[in-house]
This record gives sequence, structure tokens and C-alpha cells, in this order.
Amino acid sequence: MLNSQDLFINTINVLPNGAKRYFLHLKQGSTSYRKEAERLLLWATQIRGKPVSSLTREDVIAYEAFLCHPPATWCDDSLARRGEHRRLFTGPLAERSRRQALGILAGLFNYLVRAGYLAGSPFVLQRRRARRGMPRAIERYLDRSLWDDVLHSIDGWPRSTNRNCQRYERARWVLRFLYETALRASEAAAACESDFQRVRGRWWLHVVGKGDVEGQIPLSDHLMEDFARYRGFHGLPPAPADNGKIPAILGIAGRASALTPTAIYQIVKATFRHVADTLQKEDAAKASRVRRASTHWLRHTAATHQAEDGTPIHHIQQNLRHSSIGTTSIYLHAEEDSRHASTTRTRADASQQREGDLP
Repeated sequence: MLNSQDLFINTINVLPNGAKRYFLHLKQGSTSYRKEAERLLLWATQIRGKPVSSLTREDVIAYEAFLCHPPATWCDDSLARRGEHRRLFTGPLAERSRRQALGILAGLFNYLVRAGYLAGSPFVLQRRRARRGMPRAIERYLDRSLWDDVLHSIDGWPRSTNRNCQRYERARWVLRFLYETALRASEAAAACESDFQRVRGRWWLHVVGKGDVEGQIPLSDHLMEDFARYRGFHGLPPAPADNGKIPAILGIAGRASALTPTAIYQIVKATFRHVADTLQKEDAAKASRVRRASTHWLRHTAATHQAEDGTPIHHIQQNLRHSSIGTTSIYLHAEEDSRHASTTRTRADASQQREGDLP
């Protein structure tokens, strides 16, 4: 019987302090990241007989095959799904689940490389192969006109009761906050008063994001006015306290308790569904697109609009905290739009010329 928790702890104890803290953080944090790290660490030590620092590209290939056919002892139905003595698999992983698992592990190994624990990652080629068929540009965003329609629709929500007002003010602030800052749901959930910092007369938001990457997000005066409005509605001073711990997005009924990332995601999805229901009567295509939107769509929308407004790409890279400017370039739609316009215009002009030449 596998005592996965003890094996996990024993394995990470051999890591340097920085990497050890990272894996312990995974143990307490994201369930999917912790699960994949635990599976690989146990597989490496038990099946391959080596530490994670010695894994090679061949080991990665062998591990992917292992995910297709994990042994029965790792899938024992008699073991609990949680706790120290638990089964690590319910059965073979489907292709999509394998891709997700390997993608998560690639991210973890990238951290170990950056931390100096590893010279390179055996997952690098895996990630490149997985990206080959991905689209060159992000399309999960709302164009400027549709985004304006969303905001206009929310402004039309009823506010006849206190509960309606709470719902309206929350939706109004959450969407504007996520759009202006391009934060992930987890980052928005963690943001509190002390993260809002005024430097030389300008407001910034301090963020610690994925992979413990820190960043400073510039905040517009308009967003700070929206923040003051949201706080004022709930009886708070308009400006955040320097050392305050009140979350940027308040809890239910304006309580000073942080929401979970899942709760923020659900608020955004519910808001988009409500807006889509309103738009359905006028434009079914717009309604369908809005209905698909989520918290991450707001991040993509923010980056796309910044690019369209002429924000330098390296500034967008810093705002989104991308390690590679190549990742940021997927939001640059203007060049593709220009290429499409010039190509189709040339063909249209040629067609009209041919028609004019007919007797």
C-alpha cells in the first residue's frame, strides 16, 4: 500500500530550500498541481529509481506511457480517494488529461530551472510539440464594441432593492477591475488594500502571480474612481489603507472576507450569462460569444485592447507578467487584420476591374 504523503515529503526533503518551499506550497495549494507533482515524484523514485533532477527526455516518454497504463496498485479501488494511504489514479488517463498533466509538470520544471536546481528541463520538447497545432493568435476575447455592449447592459440592471444594488455594484466593479488589470482570478482574489500603492502621484497594484512572479500593474484614475465608488457603496473610505487587509473584491454582502478564485469566476460567468440573455433578443451571435466569456477572457480582452491602443508590446508583457515576449505577441491582431483587409481589397478591386472590362 502506498503511503503517498510520506513518500512525497521524503522526496522533497532532498531539494534545496527554495525548491522545497515551492513543492510544499504546492502540497497546500492547487490540487491539480500538487497531484501531478506527487505522481511524478513517486514514479521517479519508485519506478525509475532516481531523483527528479536525473530525469531525462526518455524518462518523460516513459512517464507518458505510464499515465496511459498505470499499474493496478496505483489504481486500487479499496484505497481511499484522500488521505495518506490513497490511490493516485482511478485508471488510465485520457489523452487530454495526459496533455494537461505533462503541461503542469513542464511548468514545475521550468521553475526548478529558474531556481537553479536544474540545468534544463526534460519537458521542453514536450511543450514545443504540444504547441505546434495551437493558433497563432488569441481569439478568446471581446472586441471593443462588444465590450462596450457588455458594460452598457450591466448599467441597465435594476437597482430598486438593496440586494439588486449590491449585485449591480459587485458586477460593475469586478468586471472593470479584471479588465483594467488583466489579473487572473486567483490574483484578483488575493488582492487587498495594501497592494494598492501610490508612487509619485500614480497608482500601482502589486501582484504576486503564477510561479511567484511579482509585478506592478499601472492603475488608471478612472479605475481608482470606480474602486472608490465600490468601497463607498459598502461604507468604506474611498482610498485603500496603506497597510489594510480588506480585499479588493469584498465577500458576500460586502463582508471584509476574501472570495475564492472559484467564487470570482462564478460571479463573472453569471454576469456574462445575464448580459447574454439581454443581447439574445438583438443579436444571437453576440450573445453566444458573451455567454462563452470567462475571467480569462477578460485578461485576453485587456491585452488585446492595450495592443490596439498602441501600448508598446514590452509594456503589455510587463502588465501580463509574461516571461517571453513571444507569448505576448499572440494579442497583436492589427497586423493580421491589415493583411486580411489588403488581400481581400486587392481581390475585390481585381474582380470589379474584370466586370468593367466586360462588353
